[in-house]
Amino acid sequence: MQLGKLTIVGAGLIGGSLGLAARERQLAKQVTALVRRPESVEQCQSLKIAQEVTIDATDAIADADLIVLCTPVASMVDLVKGWLSNLKVGAVVTDVGSTKRDLVNELTPIIGEAGAHFVGSHPMAGSAQTGPSAARADLFEGAVCVVTPGSGTDSSALQIVNQFWKSLGSQAIVTSVDEHDQLVARCSQLPHLLSSVLAKIVLSPRHGELQRQLCATGFKDMSRLASGSPVMWRDIVVSNGEAILGVIDEFSEELEQLKGMIKANSKEDIKSWLSESKQLRDEWQNPDTD
Repeated sequence: MQLGKLTIVGAGLIGGSLGLAARERQLAKQVTALVRRPESVEQCQSLKIAQEVTIDATDAIADADLIVLCTPVASMVDLVKGWLSNLKVGAVVTDVGSTKRDLVNELTPIIGEAGAHFVGSHPMAGSAQTGPSAARADLFEGAVCVVTPGSGTDSSALQIVNQFWKSLGSQAIVTSVDEHDQLVARCSQLPHLLSSVLAKIVLSPRHGELQRQLCATGFKDMSRLASGSPVMWRDIVVSNGEAILGVIDEFSEELEQLKGMIKANSKEDIKSWLSESKQLRDEWQNPDTD
């Protein structure tokens, strides 16, 4: 596919990677990045994230065929309301937010009234690093991107968004907003919160310096996610709280079962529990292995 003008709103890790990937794959004649701070303009230009980098929303949004929202979820609705009048009739707007229900329900009618179309999407790609300097043109290659149309989503707009992610090397999967939010709460948001809990417990000053010195590769791997942006993750947790509470209950129930096995000193049950986990992980990691 080749768009006339692609506008990326927010040029951090995800937005910056989108710009680099779109330029490398020539997905648009013009790639524009809308950033919030003047100092970001020079940085994004030096990184060649877009052909045009601006803080002027009117200029960035005007004549754009596809607009990708790459800002924190909590700011997206207000941002869109600020430049609705600049949307081209027939333009398509999508996003990269980690939660979808509230966003799709709010933005679909707002953007529709302006004669444009909104289609929710969420690329399952990222890094513990943040900012445009962490951007990579290959970030989306081989990644799954979940596309979440609502009941009134325009079919042509849905096709454009699907094709856009496929053109970036992603596998586009269409699902409902509710299913997306439930599944992502389990496989993305719960791991982040568990990583944060682990970091809080193990690295607490009350355990002393020796505890920190004993932390090696396993702890480093398990706690990596805790280094993510607290502001971004606060917004994710708040916007998907119901689903997250449900999966925390699932985790707690599983942990209670393990506690029971340990209290009973049931070696066989503990081994079976660990073996099942290992088998599930190995099959997921190597699906083609007999």
